[in-house]
Amino acid sequence: MTLTLQELATTSGGELVGDPSLQITGAASLAEATPGEISFFANRKYIGLLRKTHASAVFVPPDFAEPITPAQIRVSNPTKAFEQVVLKFAPKPITFAPGIHLSAVINASVQLGQRVSIQPHAVIEAGTRIGDDTIVGAGSYIGHETTIGAACLIYPRVTIRERGRIGSRVIIHSGAVIGADGFGFEMVDGRQQKIQQFGMVQIDDDVEIGANTTVDRARFGRTWIQEGVKIDNLVQIAHNVVIGKNSVIAAQTGISGSTRVGERVAMAGQVGIIGHIEIADGSMIAAQSGVSKSIAGGVWFGYPAVPLAEAKQQIAWIHRLGKLLARVKELEKKLGL
Repeated sequence: MTLTLQELATTSGGELVGDPSLQITGAASLAEATPGEISFFANRKYIGLLRKTHASAVFVPPDFAEPITPAQIRVSNPTKAFEQVVLKFAPKPITFAPGIHLSAVINASVQLGQRVSIQPHAVIEAGTRIGDDTIVGAGSYIGHETTIGAACLIYPRVTIRERGRIGSRVIIHSGAVIGADGFGFEMVDGRQQKIQQFGMVQIDDDVEIGANTTVDRARFGRTWIQEGVKIDNLVQIAHNVVIGKNSVIAAQTGISGSTRVGERVAMAGQVGIIGHIEIADGSMIAAQSGVSKSIAGGVWFGYPAVPLAEAKQQIAWIHRLGKLLARVKELEKKLGL
């Protein structure tokens, strides 16, 4: 496919600065773009890459004023405009025809909506209901009395244990386990005795859960992933945790039991959170932070996590310790100590 800059500017609603007849044959990042391709610039920290890019054109913000060689399309959101162009040049998405593969094992009581696609070797247990247009990937397991909404995409080798409640337009990537027992044990007569986990997992509409992520069932009640939450790969959500609407959680984060995470919270990679605390709406937790108490909002960093300004001060103090030690030694030498 080939598109002119004028066509791209028109479809994106942007202002063109450059040759409208210039032919664009692809899209790539600033670092990887070659002549004939378009890229995007939305963050000032990548200005160096912008100055060196070989792209023929770049989506930039409306107030962009720096002189650059590539043509420009000025748009309110360069990232989204670029995404739409990528979709034009991308291969057609993989589709799955509606129907049930002969190797799938489906209990006679299962209720399937219209245009559902069940792929090879999937297992769907008794009492399950699956909504219209949902895809269940090869080798996935759907436990007893589970409800899955419309237009969901369950990738291959996903496990959804019994009595799960999955909303509509939910995406669950391969290797995820939804509804494993929460980690509950109690010492009785010198031995660890299992505490039964009778609750369930509820996942609301428009949630995406990454590969090999685990969401444990509640001891009682529910573990609840609310609408619009996005969870990366290799994340552990313990029993009875609540994740508020439109929060995002990056890879290798672990959230202990009964913690309540507010709406629009952002957690970077490898965050660890103890149980039975609350994270307020809009909080941001930087990578590798350890949260040991409830957070009332703002940006937090460190182990244990503290407000970002305090964390920066602590880091600065630590970096000065070497010079301070040298000064102390010099003073001790002068004093004959």
